[in-house]
Amino acid sequence: MENIYDKYQLVVGLEVHAQLITQSKAYSADSAEYGGMPNTHISPTSLGLPGALPVMNMKTIEYAITLGLALKCTIRYENQFARKNYFYADLPKGYQITQDKTPICNGGYVMIKDDEGNDKKIELERIHMEEDAGKSMHDQDPYDTLIDLNRAGVPLVEIVSKPDIRTPKEAYNYLTEIRKLVRHLEICDGNMEEGSLRCDANISVMLKGSKEFGRRVEVKNMNSIRNVQRAIEFEMKRQVDCIERGETIIQETRNFDAGTGITTAMRTKESANDYRYFPEPDLPPIFVTEEKIAEVKKMMPPLPDELFQKYTKELKLPEYDAYILTDNKYEALYFEDIIKHTKNVKAASNWMMVHIKSYLNENGLDIKRFEVQPPTIADMIALIDEGKVSSSAAQQIFKELVKNPAVAPLEIAQKLNLIQQSDNSTIEPIVDEVLAKNPAKVAEYKAGKKSLLGMFMGEVMKASGGKADPKVATEILKKKLD
Repeated sequence: MENIYDKYQLVVGLEVHAQLITQSKAYSADSAEYGGMPNTHISPTSLGLPGALPVMNMKTIEYAITLGLALKCTIRYENQFARKNYFYADLPKGYQITQDKTPICNGGYVMIKDDEGNDKKIELERIHMEEDAGKSMHDQDPYDTLIDLNRAGVPLVEIVSKPDIRTPKEAYNYLTEIRKLVRHLEICDGNMEEGSLRCDANISVMLKGSKEFGRRVEVKNMNSIRNVQRAIEFEMKRQVDCIERGETIIQETRNFDAGTGITTAMRTKESANDYRYFPEPDLPPIFVTEEKIAEVKKMMPPLPDELFQKYTKELKLPEYDAYILTDNKYEALYFEDIIKHTKNVKAASNWMMVHIKSYLNENGLDIKRFEVQPPTIADMIALIDEGKVSSSAAQQIFKELVKNPAVAPLEIAQKLNLIQQSDNSTIEPIVDEVLAKNPAKVAEYKAGKKSLLGMFMGEVMKASGGKADPKVATEILKKKLD
């Protein structure tokens, strides 16, 4: 029996609002810090009082340019502002200052993985600057909605994708990449639970092979990347069911309930005309120069996608390693520093992903508070590669290093008597002793049971106190047994 959902193609475009980490608000000197007592980060400008005039926060421009460059957008030189008019109790001016026809960034793209793990480019429509509204709280009082205007006027950038997303998983991957990027650039903390990264999804369905998109529905109120995926999954099925029953999809705004996993109608969808956009009379145009763009570009860190390509294509690391290593900006920079001092990039990757990250997680630290310096990790890798210490001994050294980060790994190895014996004249008598103690096993080996080599190696390592070089010991054992 044919699955009716298989006849349809999902079409999704996402609008992501990223709250910028600036000290003050977009158009006033009020604090933009999260978490203050309600209605304490306000002024006549935030309150929309008569005569209060906006003044542009230039850090907002700088962060918007940074994001635009990272996403390969075209940066607009002349930026004008507009008023987007609508009434909400938490919008005291009755309008938001935004950009209508002159977004600071046009075009660009986000590279994601599709459901099969292949690279896919999600094109962007625009990125524009605007200010946030206040916050309505419905759960603090049994009778009234309370208004906190601390957030009113906090700067945002809105990243608008083209309708290029075709599955819920692609939407999940897209948002994951956006969050990773804004955190890497340190322009937004990416915390959807706190509302500093928010996403609205425009969702429609059409018959496969059709060239005409269906009527879209906008879904709001999704406070995690997983909930965006869940909302799209539900909405696709709901729209297909409506069409199959012969009903018409209503263009509307819907709310997602994370508890039930369903969407419900909020209001019929506004059009641009409903917002009565018109030029902001109190803000002059802001001009971005080539010099400013070059200055911002010079300050930018290596980008996650660039590092990912470097690690997989140039350094030949597995994709899994590259994803882990590029997930956190400062961990990526720490790894970059390690590989300046060692050519064994796979060993550096393993130490970074396994031992260092485990230590950080167990102790509730981030890499910026990790006191062992990258060249020290490279020195420890060199000790293993040169056969001076074993991998297990290196782990003992690491435990001492985190207590005494200024001490050299070689010094710790010598102090703990962990230097491997790689001299034949030292290891050969140990091998002879082990073979002499196990004549029956030697006979079994010579009769064809080659798997016993591991047992002999274990005995040699035990007899040497773990200090025999495994490579040298294996060669001597094979020579004597064969």
